Amino acid sequence: MTTTDTDIREVPFTTSDGSETTLGAWGESLVLIVNVASKCGLAPQYEQLEELQREYGDRGLRVVGFPCNQFLGQEPGSMEEILDYCAVTWGVSFPIMEKIRVNGSHAAPLYKALKKAPNAEGAKGPVRWNFEKFLLTPSGELHRFRSQTKPRDPEVLAVIEANLPR
Repeated sequence: MTTTDTDIREVPFTTSDGSETTLGAWGESLVLIVNVASKCGLAPQYEQLEELQREYGDRGLRVVGFPCNQFLGQEPGSMEEILDYCAVTWGVSFPIMEKIRVNGSHAAPLYKALKKAPNAEGAKGPVRWNFEKFLLTPSGELHRFRSQTKPRDPEVLAVIEANLPR
């Protein structure tokens, strides 16, 4: 967990329809940010991400997916193909943003800021794989969970429950 030194809620990014927005568009919601990939073996995590959005959305959780093709080319499709896959295969209702890069010199500004957050073991730095998760609390704290941590893992649920009204 870390408190952000810049206001991550104000870092601009592009939606799937080409509009610019920020996490601040959702006010001070609890936001679960995930780099996603349709062809990844971890793609079944979409199901749990959608469950979290449906279960906790009314209490203020916002799940946001950022497609990324940096890991073995596992998100090769167009935005139309990605959105169709998410809706048809997993029933995704949470927003999927424009495809981005999460690492390297051309990484999206939002991910440049997110990667400063350590995971539970204190490791910061590059995103290691698809489906890495960042939970931004209403107070600005960032919690980072690596790809193998499932969305409904007790560690993730504990942060969600601690930061949403009952």
